[in-house]
Amino acid sequence: MQKVNWGIIGLGKIALKFSEGFKNVDNAKLLGISSKDNKKLKKFKEDFKIENNFCFNNYENLLECKGIDIIYIALPNSLHHEWIIKCIEKEKKILVEKPATLNFSQMKDVQNKLLNKNLLFTEAFMYRYHPQIIEVIKLIRGNVIGKLISMESFFGMDILTKKNLFGFKKIKKLNKDSRLYNKDLGGGAILDLGCYPVSISQFIASLIPDINCNSIKVLNKKKEIGSTGVDLDSYAELQFDNKFKSKVGASFTKNLGKGTRIIGEKGELLIENTWHGDPSIIKIKGEKSYEINVKCNENIYSYEIRNISKSVLENKKESIYPGMSLVETLLNMKILDEWLND
Repeated sequence: MQKVNWGIIGLGKIALKFSEGFKNVDNAKLLGISSKDNKKLKKFKEDFKIENNFCFNNYENLLECKGIDIIYIALPNSLHHEWIIKCIEKEKKILVEKPATLNFSQMKDVQNKLLNKNLLFTEAFMYRYHPQIIEVIKLIRGNVIGKLISMESFFGMDILTKKNLFGFKKIKKLNKDSRLYNKDLGGGAILDLGCYPVSISQFIASLIPDINCNSIKVLNKKKEIGSTGVDLDSYAELQFDNKFKSKVGASFTKNLGKGTRIIGEKGELLIENTWHGDPSIIKIKGEKSYEINVKCNENIYSYEIRNISKSVLENKKESIYPGMSLVETLLNMKILDEWLND
């Protein structure tokens, strides 16, 4: 079988998890890697058996490598836009870690640079490739819960509270050098976690016939801003075309979990772990109440890699449905902008 050759720039934790997904995929190969950290480069080379001549300590050399078909940009948020543009200039197909850019303006620039280019571009929302989301689509299109009315979706964990020796909770001091708490690096709960609930909200809304997903209002915004200027605990309501509403939340201070609740005229769907599908359980409440355990025997990133590689082999400019489209990424960034700004 023909294989798509992948390269990765940035070898942090997410790149490691992603790279493990290649083990189960027969239409893709992790061929090249690049990092400015020589220790990470050496470890990746050993762990994933990368040949010496495909290991680079600067990103430009990887982009110059003719054997690489597609680049996975796993860099901090603040570097995404710069390296998307450089990939486009080098005619490399692109998978970029979420959020694709820091703001809508940067994403519009990406769209303009992609005009008249035969290059695949997609954003790395791995949950969109998991068998669980396929089951959700089937249930909604099968009218199991009836006409969609509203939903709520959250992603949050308390990463700022710790207990001392006496069991009393203490709030950690924010480290302004950390990617999560530095505004210039694209930190904050909305960009880091809120992009997930926003993306699934517009995706579920898109399943409603005749809805205009571009007609969106961001209402009832609530944000707790930390000492470094980034949001730590944030909520909003998205109103789609006056036909559908979604409550979204993202937090570094509260254990909001990873759940999504989709409400229809005849019942509702509850997704226990929306983003990672572990466990992959969908609960249906309505005329009949039951739950579905979706079978998933692979690394979640294997599904993503396989889909996008197939898309490359078929010479597509976007990942095969239900992957993230360019229009959806633009809309996502527009909503995130409105949520972030008063």
